[in-house]
Parts: sequence; structure tokens; C-alpha cells
Amino acid sequence: MCNFISAIKDGNEYFYLTKDDLKGKRIKEFKEYNGNFWQEEICGHGAINFFYPEVKGERWECEDFSSLKNFPSCVVEDIKKGNFRGIGICIDILNNEGKKKYEKAQQPAWAEYNKVEQPALAEYNKVEQSALAEYNKVEQPALAEYNKVEQSAWAEYNKVEQSAWAEYEKITQSAWAEYEKITQPAWAEYEKIQQPAWAEYEKITQSAWAEQEKITQSAWAEYEKITQSAWAEYEKITQSAFWNIATQRKFRNKNWK
Repeated sequence: MCNFISAIKDGNEYFYLTKDDLKGKRIKEFKEYNGNFWQEEICGHGAINFFYPEVKGERWECEDFSSLKNFPSCVVEDIKKGNFRGIGICIDILNNEGKKKYEKAQQPAWAEYNKVEQPALAEYNKVEQSALAEYNKVEQPALAEYNKVEQSAWAEYNKVEQSAWAEYEKITQSAWAEYEKITQPAWAEYEKIQQPAWAEYEKITQSAWAEQEKITQSAWAEYEKITQSAWAEYEKITQSAFWNIATQRKFRNKNWK
């Protein structure tokens, strides 16, 4: 995933998204394309390409906000003006007073999100664990049956192989061909027994696994449906709080005055 801030550099020009891009038809299409992950993706190069496919150039990004000298002047100006509102936040530009003010808004917002997310996650886990338990009811006996067949076949092969190996060691290299002649039919017999047993195991467990996945995916979709709006609200609050603070010179650290 790309970092905030990302841009595409073409010569001396830098192309990146600002708050003005978060309006209209294109942002709607971007949200539909990225689903629940649109906010995570909006700060990256892929988002720039999505909005401006005609822009070509070198990918540039920087997340070191210790000095404004790390950024082109256009980016510095847009940070100070708050033009990255909705794209990302950069806590490191704030001084201690600014950080305290941001945390005062961020922490209650996070608590509100957790009120929604934690019960939703608990419900998902309950469904997922129940579905896995049902799958295990099918899979464990099937695996036991497979192991019983496979181990018996392996034991028969070992009887032949160990005897042949002991004979081989007596005679050394000249006996290798004889060893292979004896063990290859035994290995073929082992595979003849083992492979149908494994096929039977897969036949039994595949439908059970498909059912388990169907249940858990549905539960996860429900979790996402419940938490998505809560996360969007958290993002809205924290983005607004951060940029309301960051655009005030007195709350930025000395390197960003």
C-alpha cells in the first residue's frame, strides 16, 4: 500500500489528489470500485491513476514529515491550506499542543467506533467458530479413516522396503538396481491404495469446507456492513478534527510554521 503523501512526478510537476477530487462522479466510481477499502486506497498512486489515467511519470511518496524540505513546495502549500482533507492525515506536523487537541477529538471517536465494531466482531467470531466446529465434525473422522488406510499401506510398503534396503546394504552399489526392482512395485501398490483413500477424504471434506466458507463469508459481509458506516463516521470526525487543527499555524511544530 502506498503512503500518504503519494504523487506522480512528471519532470518538475507533481500530480496528486486533494479534497477537490472527493466530489462528483469519479469519487463515486472510485468508492464502488474499492468497496470498503476506498479510504485506505485514496492516498495512493492507484487512486491518482484512477482519477487521472492520462498522467504518466515517476511514482513519488514521502511519509517523513520531520521537515517541510522533504516535500515539493506545492505539497507544502496544500498541507498548510488543508487541501488534503479526506485524503490522509500527518500527525507529525503538529506540535504537542496540536497533538493533544487532536487526541481529544480522536479518542472519543475511536471509542464510538469500538462500540459498534467489537460486538460485530464477536458475532462474526461466534458464527465462524460454530461453522468451523461443524466442518471439523466431518473432516476429523474422514481424516482418521484416511490415516488408517494410508498407515496400513505404508506399513506394508515399509516391510518390503526395509528388507530390500538391508539386502542392498549387504551388497552395496551393485544391489541398487535390485533394490529398485523390489521396492518400485511395492511403492506402486502403496500409491494404488493411498491415492483413492485421499480422493475419498477430499470428496467428503470439500463440500463441508464449501459450506463452512459460505457461512463465514456471509457472516463477514454482515460484519463489514455493520462496521462500514461506523468507520466512515470515525474517518469523517478525525479527518475534520486534524485538518481544522493543522491549518492553524499555532498548532504546527516549528518545522512547519
